[in-house]
Amino acid sequence: MLVDVFRRAEANGKFSHLVVPKGRPIPQEVTDWEWHDEARGVDLNEDLPSWPEYGIENPGAQLGKKRYAITSVAQMTGG
Repeated sequence: MLVDVFRRAEANGKFSHLVVPKGRPIPQEVTDWEWHDEARGVDLNEDLPSWPEYGIENPGAQLGKKRYAITSVAQMTGG
C-alpha cells in the first residue's frame, strides 16, 4: 500500500508517526497536533504485524478501522 508518513515531536526527543493512504488528508480527529511531512508515497505492507521503523503496531487493523495508523505511546521512536 502506498502511504504518506507524518511525524510529530514528543517529549525527551521521541517521535510519533501518523500514516495515511497516499494522497489522503490527515484525518480531522488528529489535526489538533502539529504533524510534519516525513515521507510521501512510501510502499508499506499493511499485512505485517508492525512497522517498527514508525513504532506502529497492527497497521492493517488501524487503517481498516480508522483510515490511518498511529504510533502508540509505548512504541515512540527516537530518543
